[in-house]
Amino acid sequence: MAKNNMPFKRKMSLTLRDMKRSIPLYIMIAPFMILFIVFVVYPVLMAIWYSFTDYNVLEKANFIGFDNYKKLFLDDETFITAIKNTFIIAVIVGPGGYVLSFLLAWMINELPHKLGVILTVIFYAPSMAGTAVVAVFRQIFSDDSSGYLNAILRNLGITKDAILWLSDADYVMVVVVLASLWTSLGVGFLSFVAGIKGVDEAQYEAGAIDGIKNRWQELWYITLPNMKPQLLFGAVMTITSSLSVGAYGDMIVGFPSPNYATHTIVNHLNDYGAIRMEMGYASAIAVILFLIMIICNMLIQKILRKVGT
Repeated sequence: MAKNNMPFKRKMSLTLRDMKRSIPLYIMIAPFMILFIVFVVYPVLMAIWYSFTDYNVLEKANFIGFDNYKKLFLDDETFITAIKNTFIIAVIVGPGGYVLSFLLAWMINELPHKLGVILTVIFYAPSMAGTAVVAVFRQIFSDDSSGYLNAILRNLGITKDAILWLSDADYVMVVVVLASLWTSLGVGFLSFVAGIKGVDEAQYEAGAIDGIKNRWQELWYITLPNMKPQLLFGAVMTITSSLSVGAYGDMIVGFPSPNYATHTIVNHLNDYGAIRMEMGYASAIAVILFLIMIICNMLIQKILRKVGT
């Protein structure tokens, strides 16, 4: 019996010895881990718990099981509309913003350094200046004849009456998608710029010797394989931002949007969490959005890991 326990005891002894040696490392990482647990792990766990309750902040939470989830998918038609709108925006803005970010980063790498820096700032600025983007889009797509787009269309003889870009359910989705695309060049775009510039020039020279003949072959066989970390990071950021679209729709076309044409999961979450104060139901919406983001990130990362292999 003692013989059988020896390997386990020895393993435990080595583990404890390694832990003692690593105490300074644990101390250094402790502030981050504490903040991560307090501000990320704990809120997520609490949201999952509250999603199974009837909770309005003022009264004690009552456990109701899966009732919130049943109501979401079986009785809440607006939530189903929100899911549809969210995926429409995500399918357009996600891949579109991702490809656009990479192509612009690739183009900037071909330009002189100073011009590239200026263009990087110009392309990145809209992702930080959300209020300015809203003001620009509301002016361009204004419903009356003073709007730039309506004025241009009337001067060209294309239309006679002003198009209700921000009030007609047939047009508001187009406006929100365009605004979301314009602001999609965020941190992922900067990571692409850094990733492309970080590729060793010697690899391109070696590739030319090995038979690579044009820029597209360079891109596929050298640039993309060297940028896998940046590609994965950009995918995570793009998916997260495209699935969490909602604020721009509220600011540009108002809340609720005409006929719920741009109503997303985030809008639905804000409606029940910040306005109606039905925190249990809002937590269920947040959990669903969280799961959708995780599944989409896993699928995209699985696809991107095959790039260049």
